[in-house]
Amino acid sequence: MGREFLFSSANRSRICSTPQETMPQPTFNEKPHVDGGKPLIDRFGRQVTYVRISVTDRCDFRCSYCMSENMVFLPKREVLSLEEFDAIASAFVARGVTRIRLTGGEPLVRRDFMTLIKTLSRHLDHGLEELTLTTNGSQLPRFATALADNGIKRINVSLDTLDAQKFTILTRRGRLDQVLEGIEAALGAGLKVKINTVALKGINDDELADLIRWAHGRGMDHTLIETMPMGDTGFDRLDHYLPLSQVQSELSREFDLVPDPHKTGGPARYMRVAQTGGRLGFITPLTHNFCEGCNRVRLTCTGELYLCLGQEDRINLRDVLRSGGPKALDAAFDEAMRIKPRGHDFKIERLGSAGVSRHMSVTGG
Repeated sequence: MGREFLFSSANRSRICSTPQETMPQPTFNEKPHVDGGKPLIDRFGRQVTYVRISVTDRCDFRCSYCMSENMVFLPKREVLSLEEFDAIASAFVARGVTRIRLTGGEPLVRRDFMTLIKTLSRHLDHGLEELTLTTNGSQLPRFATALADNGIKRINVSLDTLDAQKFTILTRRGRLDQVLEGIEAALGAGLKVKINTVALKGINDDELADLIRWAHGRGMDHTLIETMPMGDTGFDRLDHYLPLSQVQSELSREFDLVPDPHKTGGPARYMRVAQTGGRLGFITPLTHNFCEGCNRVRLTCTGELYLCLGQEDRINLRDVLRSGGPKALDAAFDEAMRIKPRGHDFKIERLGSAGVSRHMSVTGG
């Protein structure tokens, strides 16, 4: 069982809630706030410098390995306001966080999302080294230029197939041509794009080499990801689980893969593909976990700070912020570092069920 903590001046361990209409509402800070606060270091000596923030659980796709087809999304009243996201992100930057990735759901379907990008970008060159996002690409034709104009340098786009019919089946409603148009719009705006692909046996294993050639041919890095046991989606992950150790072995028959020391702050291990000149990443939560070097925490759209993607330990920052204001976040961060677990508990044999009950779209991809 995970642990959930809420801080208040009356009782630091009691979970409580204050009606939102009586809570002090934070406002956007006009200037970057960098006060040299102490680093976020957990009990295992790992420093947290990377925060992934899910700005919404909503998405315009229903990818079969990510969410169920008939998802019930959160009431909007439970989701953090843009001002609250800004207050929490700013507090993290003040404590030494250098990378923030905005995720979802699909972040670009969040109403007024660009307002948050413009606001958070004030921290760039003032403690924050990178502000980026992961997207399914569907909204990039509308937003690519605005993202580039507001400090975004690179983005990740999730794309599992280049077969239009297969794409619609996998996403349950998406259009491949719309995503490809979005990718071209991002490249045209000067954004660096990395393609993320979940490797799925019997679904896209026959086109992974072609996806690599396609991405590298357009100057994009490409990362392969093992499926994770998160949330009941109606999709049999065990039947479609494809270990990346096997994928790498098969790709090595076609490509010369050379270890590459490249780091992005995330968990991927990289290889250079000699034939294409491009970079190929592997994210392997099941066959080779990356917990020993974990530098990340995840904030959900409801303000739950999860200390590990595969565990339930968390702290409710929404209630901390609404009851005590931004200054109360420091104590919550300290407690978060105290309870951050050593690693996740993803196991291959748990793929047949939801190893973690919450969907990836809730935690943030």
